[in-house]
Amino acid sequence: MKKVVEYKTKQREAILQYLIQNKNKHISVDCIVEHLKQQGESVGKTTVYRYLDVLINKNQVRKYFIEEGASACYQYISEDETEYYHLKCNKCGALLHMDCEGLKNIQKHLLHEHNFELDTSKTVLYGVCKECLGRKEKCKEK
Repeated sequence: MKKVVEYKTKQREAILQYLIQNKNKHISVDCIVEHLKQQGESVGKTTVYRYLDVLINKNQVRKYFIEEGASACYQYISEDETEYYHLKCNKCGALLHMDCEGLKNIQKHLLHEHNFELDTSKTVLYGVCKECLGRKEKCKEK
């Protein structure tokens, strides 16, 4: 079996550092390419996709599909990270991830009572965020 050699390049290091610095966000490949471009790094989308695949296989990055037809998002996985659930605002499009014991209880319930294992990397709950709810209430006051 041939051993795969992993190269440490300036571009790979820049991609990883950007993901780490934005570990609480869901990052698209376009965002990564744009950031690197602003930093004076010339890197193609194909290079970013290939390196993200490497990081996914090493369990350092998680890939999310937030909605049908949209580009995938990526997020760095901290060593202390647990399962996250996603909330998407129908008004402003904000995407939030939550580490919530109540939602974990639902996940456990589904597994134990219904023999269904929830894939949290694809779990998105839709609704209206706090900021948009606040705007809605302010409009009613006028």
